[in-house]
Order: sequence, then structure tokens, then C-alpha cells
Amino acid sequence: METVQSIKQRLSIIGNDAGLNRAVEKAVRVAPTDISVLVTGESGVGKESIPKIIHQLSLRKHGKYIAVNCGAIPEGTIDSELFGHEKGAFTGATQTRSGYFEVADGGTIFLDEVGELPLTTQVRLLRVLENGEFIKVGSSSVQKTNVRIVAATNVNMYEAIEKEKFREDLYYRLSTIEINLPALRKRKNDIHLLFRKFASDFALKYKMPTIRLEENAIPALIDYRWSGNVRQLRNVAEQMSVLESSRMINLSTLQTYLPTMGSNLPSVLGKDKSKSDFSTEREILYKVLFDMKGDLNDLKKLTMKLMQNDNIDDFQKNNESLIQKIYNKEESPVPEKETEVFSLPPKTTENHRIEYVENNQVDYPYIDAIEAEEETLSLHDKELELIKKSLERHKGKRKLAADELGISERTLYRKIKQYDL
Repeated sequence: METVQSIKQRLSIIGNDAGLNRAVEKAVRVAPTDISVLVTGESGVGKESIPKIIHQLSLRKHGKYIAVNCGAIPEGTIDSELFGHEKGAFTGATQTRSGYFEVADGGTIFLDEVGELPLTTQVRLLRVLENGEFIKVGSSSVQKTNVRIVAATNVNMYEAIEKEKFREDLYYRLSTIEINLPALRKRKNDIHLLFRKFASDFALKYKMPTIRLEENAIPALIDYRWSGNVRQLRNVAEQMSVLESSRMINLSTLQTYLPTMGSNLPSVLGKDKSKSDFSTEREILYKVLFDMKGDLNDLKKLTMKLMQNDNIDDFQKNNESLIQKIYNKEESPVPEKETEVFSLPPKTTENHRIEYVENNQVDYPYIDAIEAEEETLSLHDKELELIKKSLERHKGKRKLAADELGISERTLYRKIKQYDL
């Protein structure tokens, strides 16, 4: 078995931090087995190096190694990408396609950003982990695959499980062995080594002398909080290699490349977040619509009470909270001249005589109309109304109507049949 140091040299892993060495040692020990591994750590710490170690030291090293960024694949096509699809399974599926799990049979598949997987795909992935079985999109036959899955994420999985964004059973199935890579700010002694390595690589790449740091600049480099970790350090080294004419970097020059936004202290986030943490735009739209409906109903009640009340001062006093709710008096005070909205003209007995009914109430024939009026918020009705208007405007031409509505002609035709237009 190779030593940790020789493996680090072969894969160009720089650093002597105890946490880094422990992570590499875990990868070496688990490589000969088929145990599922979950690599955790912040973004930019180099999590992709661990799956390469595991694959190269495993019995599957002659098989295929496929790395998949789950966060970069759209939700609608990720099942097709991972498991494949049959011809005609959906619009545009002109031929049968093999997915990554079928292609990587006998090898290793690395699922990067696994915490971004949709819940429906997580169910399929759990079945692959349990039985090695999957079904292509649009197929009814079960296929077998023999792959080793190594996953990585920078998401706090316990929080994701608590928010029901990640399945708990899948997490425990993936994290049989969990390998954590430490953040760069916890590897103080490795920061200058990494900078020198990157500076040397870019000097060779761009065919120019290697940049070096003056003695007074090294502590600033080491003490900086590298939020982007190794990736950020690499970018800073590349920027200085290309832009600086002097090959000796002093403290003031270095500080121009280090962003000063935020504090170097760890950020503390509240554990109790608002329950109105929306996950989709549809939920936000629903909340806005329901809030508007509530405000409209409050305004109707206020208008009706205003018409039924003779004393404006008593009316404003008794309904002060309702008026503030609608017009936000506390946040943006309304000038006095605008409060004329709530004032009624003085009662006159000559031209405008009010008739009273038996229960001593003013008879306004349009009050019932206000109470009875209830606007519909049904998406079904609104969709039907927009389709009718568009077809009428374009005299029944479906292509023009579909372009105006922002949908395909085929979708419009299906809607017309659905609503029997």
C-alpha cells in the first residue's frame, strides 16, 4: 500500500496539515472496498481529489470514472442524464440514450454537489445504492448496474434534512464513510506553500518569472480569511502573476488583491429562521395573492362601515387599527390634506335626504353589491380567460396566440381541447 506522502505527490496535493493527512489516509484505507463515501467540506477545498484517490487505488481502477456536477444539471433533465431514457420518452427524445450509471458500470461515479439533487431523483438514487437497480425514463424494464458511488457536498446535511430538502435515509446510505476536508483558514502552515506552488505553475504557464512575497507580506497572506479556500488563493496568485510587473510583491500590493468586504470573524447565523422560507416562486406568488385578497376585503369592510357611520371622528377612533393596517400609517404618515379620503360631506336635508328603514340603518342599494363581490383567484379561470382573449384578438390563429402567451402551439392546442374552446 502506498504511503500518504507518495499519494499526495502523485496527485499534486500540497500541505502537511493533520486534517488533510487524515482525510487522505481515510481515502486510502477505504479504497479497496465498495463502501459508499461522502466527502464534505466548504466550497473550494479540493473535494474532487478524494474520489480520484479512491478510484485509482480500488479494484475498479481499470473501469470508467465519471464525475457529475449535480448542481449544474437542470431539474427536468437530471433523471435522463443519470439513468438514461428511451426513444420517445419525452419531447426531443429522438433516440435511446444511456445514462451515467449505465456507462459507468464496473467503475466509479462521483456525484459532486449531491445536496442539490431533487427529491424525486434522490428516491431513484437510493434504489441504486440499495439494490444496484434503476429504470430508464420512459422504460418499464429494470436494469442492473455495478458502480461505486462517491458523493461530495458543501451543504450542511443535517439542516437540509431538517428542512426536508434531503432524504435522511439517503444521507445515511451515502455517508457510510464520511471524509471531511478542512477549510484553508484552518491550515495556516499550508497557505504559503500553496501560494508558492501556484505562483510556480503560472510562471511556467505564462512563460514569465515567478512572483515572490516579501517577508512583511507573508503574515498578511496567512492571516487572511480565505472564504473561497484553495480556489480563491489560486485565483489571487494567477492575478498577481499576470498583472504585476514587479516580481517581488510587498504588503500594500498584496492587500489590493485581498477583498476587504466583511469581517474576519466567523459569521453567526440564527438557528431559528422564519417559517416563511419559500422554496419556489409559486409559493411566493400565492402568498402575495392571498395578502392582496385580505387587504381588499379589509378595504371593503372599511368602506362599508364608513358609509354606514354618521360620525367620522368616532369612526376613525373605533377603526384606527384597521386604517393603519391598510394605509400603513405607522411606517409612512399620511399628510393631513390626504386624510380627506375619510371625510364625508355635511348632511343636507334640502337636496339629499336619507331614508331610514325599520332597523334604523341607512339604505344603500350598492352595499350588497360590495359584499357580494368576490374576485376569483383561481389559476384555472385566469388561464382560461387569457387564452380566450388571445384567440379573440388574433381571430382564432393559434400560432400567433401561442407566441403572445409564451407557450408552444402544441401546448395551446392541448389547452383548447382541455377547456373545450
